[in-house]
Amino acid sequence: MKTNQGVRINKFLSEAGVCSRRVADKLIEEGRIYIDGVRATTGTRVLPNQQVTVDGKTIFKEEEEIYIAFYKPKGIVCTTANTENGSKVMNVVDYIGYNKRIYPIGRLDQSSEGLLLLTNQGDIMEKILRSRYGHEKEYFVKTDSKITDSFIKGMAKGVPILDTVTKPCKVWKESDYSFRIILTQGLNRQIRRMCEYFGYRVVHLRRDRVMNITLDGLKKGRYRHLTEEEIAELKRQLNKY
Repeated sequence: MKTNQGVRINKFLSEAGVCSRRVADKLIEEGRIYIDGVRATTGTRVLPNQQVTVDGKTIFKEEEEIYIAFYKPKGIVCTTANTENGSKVMNVVDYIGYNKRIYPIGRLDQSSEGLLLLTNQGDIMEKILRSRYGHEKEYFVKTDSKITDSFIKGMAKGVPILDTVTKPCKVWKESDYSFRIILTQGLNRQIRRMCEYFGYRVVHLRRDRVMNITLDGLKKGRYRHLTEEEIAELKRQLNKY
């Protein structure tokens, strides 16, 4: 007779939407996770009805899969913390005020706006964020200087920033002072740093698309649930890897 062997603790936390498996492994190493009052170790399995705590807080596995598209306004930070660098901030989770646990997938800096996905599915978060999978993110950007052909070519070719060179990407001019860019990686303030390399300053940055999910129809500061079709296509793309 088969018995329920449970699931590994890192998978449990990922499926509960707490964090990715990689982050869970780090929390385990730091001794911040307990199962029925016993400190968890790498590979520990969680059985049905066992109590899992992270930093003393009990974790409940939400059976419902939640996927949200949110039009983040400027000034909102993409974390779950209430402070950043010692200052009080309005984080995206508190701003939305959703009645179940959700987490932002990646970040969009405080001075930028646009599409942000949120979910309670840790594995989905991890797959979208891994740059090696080459998932596309599209942005609309306005600059303080006139866009030239050499600037577009330079941005597309790859730019040295943060001790690395950005991956080649798609870039095209929209107007004299604006362009669109599709990235497959997510370095810190990547577009702003790329522009600065060529002497340009970003005055407006908006993310319009993440993979197959777009900002279309969303008002600033509002969110919507992804449709069944959007979720199915998202999973189809992610399951290629």
